[in-house]
Amino acid sequence: MIFDKQGNTTVATQEAVSLATFLKRLDESYSKWKNNNLIVNLLSINKIEANDLLEFLPLRNKHTEGKNSFVIVSTAVKYEDVHDDLIVVPTLKEAFDIIEMDEIERDLDI
Repeated sequence: MIFDKQGNTTVATQEAVSLATFLKRLDESYSKWKNNNLIVNLLSINKIEANDLLEFLPLRNKHTEGKNSFVIVSTAVKYEDVHDDLIVVPTLKEAFDIIEMDEIERDLDI
């Protein structure tokens, strides 16, 4: 797993491990990035189903309670099939844009 901190956002990139292993490592390293927005980069996974992303829901819920954003980047799923509580976008640029919009809403108390 690769962590890349950019300002108040951390990008966690999945390497050549299973999704379950990646999620376990991400959860174990929570203290390192818990105060940052998080982008989970799954672009290296070509075969993933929308239901597989449900595994991220507990971590997403815990993270967003702390007023931080949680965005998944993947091109391998149909976005209309993804659970409503998960934000999935096809590019890192869009993930950063979502986080920027979230921060503006938090600043405005929306």
